[in-house]
Amino acid sequence: MFIIDLNYLVPLEQLAEYIVAHRQYLDKYYNLGLFVASGAKIPRTGGIIISVAGSAEELEQIITEDPFYQHNFAEFKFTQFLTKHHPALIDLLN
Repeated sequence: MFIIDLNYLVPLEQLAEYIVAHRQYLDKYYNLGLFVASGAKIPRTGGIIISVAGSAEELEQIITEDPFYQHNFAEFKFTQFLTKHHPALIDLLN
């Protein structure tokens, strides 16, 4: 699993035009089963995405489709981790 930590590089007003496209991008990878959870940070300085991508290389390719990446609106940091999880998540994570 991976945590994708986004930190905005521009004001929120500049992001507003691309929020719908960003959410469509997220939906694509939820539907493909590669994103598990996501959301804005509080305070709203960026966001977090939890992914079950197969490798860091795959994840790096996926991120290039995010409008926030394409327009250099955010920096992206990846952290891979091994999981211990609630039993109810076993089907989702396998």
